[in-house]
Amino acid sequence: MSKNKILIINAHPNSSSFNAAIAETYKQGALEAGAQIQEIIISELQFNPNLQYGYRQRIELEPDLQEAWQKILWAEHIVWIHPVWWGGLPAISKGFIDRLFLPGRAFQYRPNSVFWDKLLKGRSAHIITTLDQPGWYYRLFFGRPSVNQLKRSVLQFCGISPVKVTYVGIVRTSSPALRQKWLQKVKRLGLHRK
Repeated sequence: MSKNKILIINAHPNSSSFNAAIAETYKQGALEAGAQIQEIIISELQFNPNLQYGYRQRIELEPDLQEAWQKILWAEHIVWIHPVWWGGLPAISKGFIDRLFLPGRAFQYRPNSVFWDKLLKGRSAHIITTLDQPGWYYRLFFGRPSVNQLKRSVLQFCGISPVKVTYVGIVRTSSPALRQKWLQKVKRLGLHRK
């Protein structure tokens, strides 16, 4: 599977966070490896994150969401970078998913069936998530709810596979030297298009 067209999604609400440094470092590595890059910084988009009618009534996508969707369709590989807050995704990130990954667009329920068609096949993804606990602790004691939600219930549900996961943490107590070490690892991920 080609991974030359890479979309980097920064899902942290603060565009100057350590997640932004991770996104920029991954981008540098991927560009050095010859990849084409597009980016979505969710916090910079203008859209209503509330899917107020559920799936009963369609709300027109704002221009920023229309552009974001075109980037998702363009991508062969999606790198999704986000912090874990209360075990899950930041609210703006969840709103982005609710508004954009819609029936008929990202997936399609089959009539009179519990099954569905996955409309985003042919893409892979890599989730890079920051934590204030070790990754093993998040997996073992909490069951990694944000990963289950984003990897299984969104990306794979819509046909994006395989989906790899990289944990970065403990961020809260990390030293500048440790953060630099993490960024070096992220750059290697970009260089090898993982």
